[in-house]
Amino acid sequence: MQEALNIIGEDLKLVEQQFRKDLQSDVPLIRKVGEYVLSSGGKRVRPALLLLSARLSGYTADKAIPLASVIEFIHTATLLHDDVVDSATLRRGIASANTLWGNEASVLVGDFLFSKSFSLMVDVGSLEILRTLSDATTVIAEGEVMQLLCTGELDLTEEKYTEVVRSKTAILMSAACEAGALLGAVPHHQQRALADFGMDLGIAFQLMDDILDYVATEEEFGKSIGHDLEEGKITLPLIHTLRHCSDAERAVIAAVIEQDEMSLEDFRAVSGFVKKYGGIDYTITVANTYIDSCKNHLAQFSPSPVRDALISLSEYVVTRSK
Repeated sequence: MQEALNIIGEDLKLVEQQFRKDLQSDVPLIRKVGEYVLSSGGKRVRPALLLLSARLSGYTADKAIPLASVIEFIHTATLLHDDVVDSATLRRGIASANTLWGNEASVLVGDFLFSKSFSLMVDVGSLEILRTLSDATTVIAEGEVMQLLCTGELDLTEEKYTEVVRSKTAILMSAACEAGALLGAVPHHQQRALADFGMDLGIAFQLMDDILDYVATEEEFGKSIGHDLEEGKITLPLIHTLRHCSDAERAVIAAVIEQDEMSLEDFRAVSGFVKKYGGIDYTITVANTYIDSCKNHLAQFSPSPVRDALISLSEYVVTRSK
């Protein structure tokens, strides 16, 4: 991240200020919840992608910062809704918003952020950008529903899981990059290259989250370890394990997933199978193939410090511990 911060660090500070400005509301709880989630950390990867993509596309005017704030608005809304759906208690190492204010407040503030984001998009004045980001929010909602339908599905294929990841996580990173390209009015092939860069980066990002759910500590990961498993989410390390484990081991995994609450012993049993059959290593390998694709997409642009920063940002994704 440092190489990116050297280029857009000041702009990201302005994005933070813009976000707080855009949170203005006559309802105090909206600002309180929104600022709590904003101040709880996070690397601002999505706004950074928009800012760097705009720079790479030669954009120098003043729309990038408010648009990067819109991206963070959309992302924050999805976090609020995700934590309610997942019954999460931690987010970035601190109590999740729904733990502090309840599910109702979290859902409604998330709705406010989604609605506000569309107003802010209109202010940017680009129909193409409005279409790109509004399409992305629709796909995100579809991805959430697809993930819900796949809960507990032991026969979930890698292809189907990747489709869920594209829709739920990667599409917003893709849209952030594409919006930056649209600001810079680059040729279509470069616009497509940046959108594809964001998509592949988003998939790799989620795959690393899948790994951290099995191997990180709660302090490193910022949320409960094993929570995906307890919620019945079949992620790539487990998909790979289920393809290779014995019938008896599969029965153990199925029993753990079917339980409402998971004990530490249950988690250790399943994570032991994941490690035994190389689910972690396999997922890292797949994530790295997506990062290689990211670098190939950027070959559509001439070498520059901004392009190098985007490459470094993609490499950070597969080395992060939280």
